[in-house]
Amino acid sequence: MTDTPTPEPMAAPAGPEAQPAQPPAADAGAWQELALRELSERRAALEREIGELETRREAIRAEIAGSFAGQADSVARRLKGFQDYLVGALQDLAVAAEQIDLVPQPLLVQPSPLDAAAAGPTPAAEAGAAALPAANLFAADAELIRERLQSFQGQPDFYADPWKLRRSLEASAATSLENWFLEQGGRGAQPSSGSRNRNGLVAAAAIAILGELYGEQVQTLVLAGQPERLGEWRRSLQDCLGLGREDFGPSSGIVLFERADALVERADRLEERGELPFIVIDAAEQVVDVAILQFPLWLAFAPIPGELMGEEELY
Repeated sequence: MTDTPTPEPMAAPAGPEAQPAQPPAADAGAWQELALRELSERRAALEREIGELETRREAIRAEIAGSFAGQADSVARRLKGFQDYLVGALQDLAVAAEQIDLVPQPLLVQPSPLDAAAAGPTPAAEAGAAALPAANLFAADAELIRERLQSFQGQPDFYADPWKLRRSLEASAATSLENWFLEQGGRGAQPSSGSRNRNGLVAAAAIAILGELYGEQVQTLVLAGQPERLGEWRRSLQDCLGLGREDFGPSSGIVLFERADALVERADRLEERGELPFIVIDAAEQVVDVAILQFPLWLAFAPIPGELMGEEELY
């Protein structure tokens, strides 16, 4: 009997694939500590940058506050006033250009005032002297003037017709106007109200009364030496009298002037046509041209102490 060979025992199946070796626990702790240190350094650097930016921000804010606070409003008002004046001046220039007479006018030589004085008063001079208003020019209209000044102190009429006062007048301003009409005969200076807007309100009240007394015969001439000041006068009179831009110009009810000589020339032409110039002089005008004093109606605002100090710094 043949022996059956004994089978060799089979090798055990191989286990799962061998895993890569894991780093020791000490190496993992060192890696985490390095990462945390890096993050801490980056955080500290970011905090330093944020602190520097905040410091710069505060410095810039302080610089802006110290340089422009208190000036921004004044600069804006000056720019707005200059813009209004420039637009109006260009419109006035266009109207004046259309009215230019291109035909040369003959030159007239006027006699010297000294010769006229030596020869005695001429009939024309006597007529001019008779045309000048007396101190009681408005005596006959005193009751009407007082009534209007009293009504101006009531509630403002925001929807009044153009050339009528739409704002309320303070009692002190009404007293000044009453003195100007009845004591000074419409020719003299009055204390400033402290601002150009309030002076514009006083002038607007005078314009409203003069318009009621003389109608379209009156034309107002405003003298202020800076475009920005003229812009403020334009806005104030527009607001107080309900006017439009078309009411300002050579052939309109109100004309604005930077120079006294141009205003005097305009007033002379108005008188030659039988019209009545009403001259308003801004408080910033330190000198009043002597030629202005010859006209029958003029109102100058005398500045109060300290009124023009801030304005002079801007110019």
